[in-house]
Amino acid sequence: MRIIPAIDIIGGKCVRLEQGIYSTKKIYSNNPLDLAKQFEDHGIKYLHLVDLDGAKSSQIVNWKVLYQIASNTQLKIDFGGGLKSDQDLKIAFENGASQIIAGSIAVKNKQQLLSWIQNYGCKKIILGADVKSENIAINGWKEETDLNIFDFILDYKKAGIETIICTDISKDGMLKGPSIHLYKKILNKNPDVKLIASGGVSSLADLDLLLALNVDGVIIGKAIYENKICLKEIQNYVS
Repeated sequence: MRIIPAIDIIGGKCVRLEQGIYSTKKIYSNNPLDLAKQFEDHGIKYLHLVDLDGAKSSQIVNWKVLYQIASNTQLKIDFGGGLKSDQDLKIAFENGASQIIAGSIAVKNKQQLLSWIQNYGCKKIILGADVKSENIAINGWKEETDLNIFDFILDYKKAGIETIICTDISKDGMLKGPSIHLYKKILNKNPDVKLIASGGVSSLADLDLLLALNVDGVIIGKAIYENKICLKEIQNYVS
């Protein structure tokens, strides 16, 4: 199971939100690069980097933070937040993203995403499936759709997508445990997908539950910043 710490960026700073609500913003670091280096020093190989300014403005904003981390660490970075155009994708990959996360674009402009899959290959694109009550939410989670997550995943599996990040928005930033029931349903229906669990992780026990589910990876954010899980403890799970 891949351990993937999260760094969410607003105004170049590392922040966390609760359930995606911007008014709940709490700043944890003015220097995302220092955090990324700490992760790397503890054997972590992956990073989930989200441009929250980009998600709000529907275009990449904090590409300089991406470049800074990518050029000063060996972390493999999945990057998301407001990627809507070919130019956004070009900027992301040129500044060090190993993979990009396609969320809102997958709902709003399927043809655009299919062209990205064709041009960059499915291994470079992660499908972002952010859900409220099993329906997809987009545009920084501000807009709820009536699109069921299971139909959403099936549709893009047919297009070649292999890896999915699923965030249960009700769990995100709440430190009350991940959405085990949801992930179990996803994997029962799609045992061949690489599922990355995101939202709610608060303890090593949560990691054990996800490990038992055989998820491909888990994103950990607030639990690290609030010292619910320490980096030394995470080392035992790093693969």
